[in-house]
Amino acid sequence: MSVSPVILSQPLQTVPSVDLKKYAGKWFEIASFPQFFQKGCTCTTAEYTLTDKDYLMVENRCIKDSSKGKSSYIKGKAFAEENSGNARLKVQFFWPFKAKYWIIELAQDYSYAVVSHPSKKYLWILSRTSTMDSAVYHQIVFRLKEKGFDLSKLQLTKQI
Repeated sequence: MSVSPVILSQPLQTVPSVDLKKYAGKWFEIASFPQFFQKGCTCTTAEYTLTDKDYLMVENRCIKDSSKGKSSYIKGKAFAEENSGNARLKVQFFWPFKAKYWIIELAQDYSYAVVSHPSKKYLWILSRTSTMDSAVYHQIVFRLKEKGFDLSKLQLTKQI
C-alpha cells in the first residue's frame, strides 16, 4: 500500500513592516472575496486615519445595490499587533470582537495593498485609485495563487 505525500500549505506571511503614516488615507477596493456584510456593495472604499491613541480609525463605505443606491457606512478601529512591524492588525467594528487584518502585499510606494486573514478565507485587493493597471492586478493574482488562495471566490469590485 502506497501513501501519497501530503502537501502542506505554507503559512500566510505578512510584509515585514508598514509605515502607518503612509498607509493612512483612502483606499479603493479593486477585488475581494465578498463577505456577507458587503452584499450588494459597489464603489467600496476604506479610509484609515492615524490617531494619537495608538490605533487607526477605520471608515468603510460603499453604495448598496447600484451606483445610485443607498450609501452604507461603518466605523471601527484597527490596532497593530505587537512585534508585527504594523503588518498584522486587529480590526474592531463591534466591541469586543476583533478580526485579524494582515497586510500580505504592499507596493513600495503604497499605491496598492493586499489584505487577508491567516485562514485565507478573506481577501481584499486595495488601490489608492479607483482603477488598477491590469498588468499589476494580474501579477498580484498570480502571486496569490502561488500563496494557495482559492481564486474562484475573487470578484472584481465595481467602482464608478
